[in-house]
Amino acid sequence: MIDPIVLKGAKILKQKMKEVPKSLFGTAELRDILHRMSRSLRSTSHGVAIAANQIGIPYRIFVVRGFVLESKDRNDIALKPDDDADYAFINPKIVKISRKKELLDEACLSVPGFHGTIKRSLQATVRAYDEEGIHFERGGSGLLAQIFQHETDHLEGILYVDKAVEVLKAKEEK
Repeated sequence: MIDPIVLKGAKILKQKMKEVPKSLFGTAELRDILHRMSRSLRSTSHGVAIAANQIGIPYRIFVVRGFVLESKDRNDIALKPDDDADYAFINPKIVKISRKKELLDEACLSVPGFHGTIKRSLQATVRAYDEEGIHFERGGSGLLAQIFQHETDHLEGILYVDKAVEVLKAKEEK
């Protein structure tokens, strides 16, 4: 069974998530959480990342589709159901962002049928842990920097629509 995506209005999306305790690293329980997150993410036709609270799990975790980390820019992105492994960012913290910001188009699995314009830094660096508890740092620009900021906001109880300059109803797909 695939965990459904929690939608805007749900209490868990407005709460700060709790740190994953050290005792959970390397366990079957944490692997199961990450697997559930990936399964829910991959059940969507356009999702590139997901935060744990988007499937009702109150931990500071987000997962990014593998091909996004490999892409050089936003125009490289083409969703494939069987692409590379997803990457988990556990207890992530943004440690560096560029001063340069731009207005970018953004959407969210928890706010279906809408997209908006939001000001985001063009580069971001995240410090996090992998599922075994190994500390790492990953920088990104373009879409990846935007994902880091979007997902970190989720873990703070903030949806992009809370910060958006403009929110529009998405056009119906035919």
